[in-house]
Amino acid sequence: MDDQPESAHPAEHAHAVSPTGGALDRRAELSEFLRTRRARLKPEDVGLPDFGRHRRVPGLRREELAQLAGVSVAYYTRLEQGNGRNVSAEVLDAIARALRLTDAEHAHLTHLAKPKQHKKRPSVRAQVVRGTLRQLLDTMDGVPAYVAGRRTDILAWNAMAAAVFGDWAELPPQDRNWARLTFLRPDYHDLFLDWEQKAIDIVCHLRMDAGCYPEDPKLSALVGELSVKSEDFRRLWATHDVKEKSHGVKRFRHPLVGELTLNFESFRLPDDSDQTLIVYHAEPASPTAEALRLLASWGRDATKAGAPPSPSGV
Repeated sequence: MDDQPESAHPAEHAHAVSPTGGALDRRAELSEFLRTRRARLKPEDVGLPDFGRHRRVPGLRREELAQLAGVSVAYYTRLEQGNGRNVSAEVLDAIARALRLTDAEHAHLTHLAKPKQHKKRPSVRAQVVRGTLRQLLDTMDGVPAYVAGRRTDILAWNAMAAAVFGDWAELPPQDRNWARLTFLRPDYHDLFLDWEQKAIDIVCHLRMDAGCYPEDPKLSALVGELSVKSEDFRRLWATHDVKEKSHGVKRFRHPLVGELTLNFESFRLPDDSDQTLIVYHAEPASPTAEALRLLASWGRDATKAGAPPSPSGV
């Protein structure tokens, strides 16, 4: 049987974002996520024979994926068209295994197919950082640290974070957001030596957020705004990639002290899983450690990214 282009359900190519601030289209999100995960697999990746025939669509066919998951083609097709109603956890597990999903992708699939019912709309509940946590940030001398919330909002930070990233207190509250800073501010494009990886991490985080809170109009408005204003965001958003990154290394090009290489660790707060404490630190006795000490000695002058420190601040 020759490969034929698979018929597309309207949800598969629908724009899943309302730029006016409405809810994300969960059915379209589910449809596109499954389709893109299936498209990245080849028959040999999953132990199926490939007879060398030209495939008009990338990746596995739906019937091949259904066979691997142990479900009927019709059942899987309905799911890929965005109809996750009444799907069992066991079936989702089988499909996740067939698609070779990571733990983060598996969780995202579950959120899309079987969304949790929230008592309050997420936009109503303000993101509040506990006072004691703010005090902890202030006591963390010499290491940049901040608390990030949903939609990549920056909720609280210490003096060293302001010295490395710029003083977010000077920005309007709605602009204290990593996605807006990364995609809409040229100075942040220059700050990250590997800007592309930072942008990927931001989009993956927003995708996870969208799976958990598809009814959040503020998230939909943010994604809509970035889709209109940034070609890079549109390109990365279309991949439907999701992942969680709890630690790693970031390299920066700071306007005052040059290159910085910082390790980071992320800690989800036990009493609010939507808030994460991120702490950066340098290798002891490294050039970056010395640069951080220099920034700390400059005080507020170090927060003026792009401008040299005033003589009184040195």
